[in-house]
Amino acid sequence: MIRFINRERDLRTLEKLWKLENCFVVVYGRRRIGKTRLVEEFLKDKEGISYTVEDVNRKIQIREFKNALASFLNDEFLRNQEIDSWSSLFSYLEKTLDLNKRFYIWIDEFSHLVKNDPSLTSVLQRFIDKVLRRSKIFFIVSGSIFGIIKEKVLSHSSPLYGRRTKDILLTPLSFPHAAKFLNFNFEDSLKTYMSMGGIPEYLLVASRYDNFFEFISAEFFERDGYFYREPYFLLSREFKEIKTYFSILNAISYGNTTPTEIANFIGIKTREIYPYLELLIAFGFLERVTPIFGKKKASIYVIKDVFFDFWFNFVHKNRGSIERGIYKVNLKELNPFFGKRFEYFVLDIFHLLFPFPKIGKWWHKDNEIDIVGLNEKTKEVLFCECKWKARANAEKICRELAEKAQYVQWHSEKRKESFAIFAKSFSKQVGKFDGKKVYCFDLRDLERLFK
Repeated sequence: MIRFINRERDLRTLEKLWKLENCFVVVYGRRRIGKTRLVEEFLKDKEGISYTVEDVNRKIQIREFKNALASFLNDEFLRNQEIDSWSSLFSYLEKTLDLNKRFYIWIDEFSHLVKNDPSLTSVLQRFIDKVLRRSKIFFIVSGSIFGIIKEKVLSHSSPLYGRRTKDILLTPLSFPHAAKFLNFNFEDSLKTYMSMGGIPEYLLVASRYDNFFEFISAEFFERDGYFYREPYFLLSREFKEIKTYFSILNAISYGNTTPTEIANFIGIKTREIYPYLELLIAFGFLERVTPIFGKKKASIYVIKDVFFDFWFNFVHKNRGSIERGIYKVNLKELNPFFGKRFEYFVLDIFHLLFPFPKIGKWWHKDNEIDIVGLNEKTKEVLFCECKWKARANAEKICRELAEKAQYVQWHSEKRKESFAIFAKSFSKQVGKFDGKKVYCFDLRDLERLFK
């Protein structure tokens, strides 16, 4: 069995729900995020029925679930019955289940059932209202086709709306937990995390290797690598118009970040691009970023999903050479990408170091500051620069930061300024610049922070 790391909070939530009289719980999230592993860990010492749905036709799905029920309930009559509809199966359960017996019913990859027969949600609505609420049954479904779960199970238009006791959206692991999968040094662990995020199954693939270079060379840049075709599969599960969504992600990887730029790149009208962008945001692939003092019209679109960002920037752009087996990884070519992802990484951990209520990026015309932290009450502002480089000169960076800070229009006469610099290492650190406090963090500092 796959080793179980973190998810303590989700486990605690499920254990609290188990103490209730009855429950209907939905666990969902992207493919390979660890839904099945979480539910397995939760149910390992409990009694019940587990059914993993295959993406086969409806008749086979009904028969397999019926047989799983018959085995648990020791019901030979049910096993020998020919049942061809979900309504018939759940009607039988309504008449025969022992409502005073405590057990679970878990349907994994529930999205495959709903995809084949949308009427199942109405059948389950009746079962929940007439049976589950009078029973001691813990009913849990899990699924990785995000769109189906949101639309057919969680949305206002679903017959199941309002029936769930709890829905749990699993998100990627944070860096400290992701690093536990790996036997790399700190820098290689961080580069791995900035290349594919905290997806447990992906981290297990990386854990087979001794360092980051060996890992990406074999699994990203070989035709038989684990990740070489993964985005095609992920997008095809969620979207019908896969070419359009694929093209949008590709456009952004080439530096097109406004709706007009993206639309021009893929050859459609700007007004037609917005529904696609919103859906990619809803599914967690994209993010709309607005400058900390800016208006929405100043927003840009960036690839939020780390794995997709890396794949489109390096695998997709070099697929011709990879197909011919001649592509060689040049780690120096990855540095600009790591510089960008390092900013987002620092933004994620910023709260561990500084107690600013509001943080974000700032840009205006040709000036840009990676992170700005604000405290409206104390009028404190922290300007932060992230440099994915060794032997950074903190004094020089502070000078550049101070020049850009002059353009930030926020309590200009009253504010108290300080600076923070993050880098791989420093050739020269400073504690003050022009009388203002300076915080310097290198990779050794970050490693100590997480330890």
